[in-house]
Amino acid sequence: MVDPTDDESSKDDEDFAALLAESEVAATGSERIKPGDLVRGRVVALGTDTAFVAIGGKSEAVINLAEFRDPDTGEIHLAVGDEIEATVTDDGSQSGSIVLKHTLGRGGHVPGELEQALEHGIAVEGLVTGQNKGGFDVQIAGRQAFCPLSYIDLHRGEPEQYVGQRLRFRIRKMDAGGRNIVVSRRDLIEEEVAVRAASTWERLHVGAVMQGTVTALREFGAFVDLGGVEGLIHISEIGYGRVDDPGEVLEVGQTVETQVIRIDPETEEGGRARVALSLRALEPDPWTTAGERFPVGTNVRGKVRRLERFGAFVELAPGVDGLVHVSRMALDRHVAHPKQVVAIGDEVEVSVISVEAENRRISLSMVETARHEREAQEREAMEIAQSTEQKSFGTLGDLLAKSKRPKK
Repeated sequence: MVDPTDDESSKDDEDFAALLAESEVAATGSERIKPGDLVRGRVVALGTDTAFVAIGGKSEAVINLAEFRDPDTGEIHLAVGDEIEATVTDDGSQSGSIVLKHTLGRGGHVPGELEQALEHGIAVEGLVTGQNKGGFDVQIAGRQAFCPLSYIDLHRGEPEQYVGQRLRFRIRKMDAGGRNIVVSRRDLIEEEVAVRAASTWERLHVGAVMQGTVTALREFGAFVDLGGVEGLIHISEIGYGRVDDPGEVLEVGQTVETQVIRIDPETEEGGRARVALSLRALEPDPWTTAGERFPVGTNVRGKVRRLERFGAFVELAPGVDGLVHVSRMALDRHVAHPKQVVAIGDEVEVSVISVEAENRRISLSMVETARHEREAQEREAMEIAQSTEQKSFGTLGDLLAKSKRPKK
């Protein structure tokens, strides 16, 4: 026979559990925290061995300071007010406090922590001890693990740069008994990139000035990491001056300040949004002072940058090109095409004929100096001839006058 008081007691227990859960939600502003939850909080106090972290509402958790100790110097890189993200390993049912873990494997090995890391996706710290045919040997909490080559980084570098490094990994697979452990560093990097990208997209808009790092150089431009979001500086946007190779101006790893000039949205086919960047947009326009720097009548040296049927474009300064028309390329002969006189890359002396800075035009000539020299020579020859003629007429007049004088 079933005792009705048993059902009433069970119902009372369920009601009490529900009320307790509701009270916890009201106190923390969220559902009850469970082991494996990823939480974000602010450090409110530092103890001798632990830090106290406020994680929402009235909830407070603890985390071991050993996780933030520099293995080389012993310094703790954590301060009151810092925000951290960590995983719950104990909801308080075991120790009476909510315990967080940022990276397992630090501060001494705890039995079962690798199993806990696998179950909850907690990062583990490991020492890359060597390279093998398919990847890397990694020592984690006294156990040997394996990281495949494709899991070591987003863009794999030289193997030597990883060996001997203490890095954070995520356990992907572990057989019973802790053998055959497979880990991945790329998973953590992708997550970190996604978090940084979300923050970067909030600040991205056309006209925004962003700081980034050059990640790759191509013949058409340079890729720049803006913080989880990659943008492209097209070769035409590197500067006002002509750039034939991005590597002449930029190098991988270089920090640059750029301006966002265009954002192309994601495509329906799932293509990523593209961000167009410019270094040139942050430089002063050289045409604003072109009239002052190259006044009409001055002679300057420049480099031939481009040939067209009607003339040659000569770079006078980075971003400032002038045109030498074919009719002003040779003094004594007809020029059908500029290549008959100059080649790309030649340095030539030119004269400024006219400047239209507002239209970004400068007319040049390669014959003005020769023309002026010829004209000067012709004037000199004419003056000499006139002088000689005057002397000749003077001598003739003297002879006639002398012939008319009476003889004595």
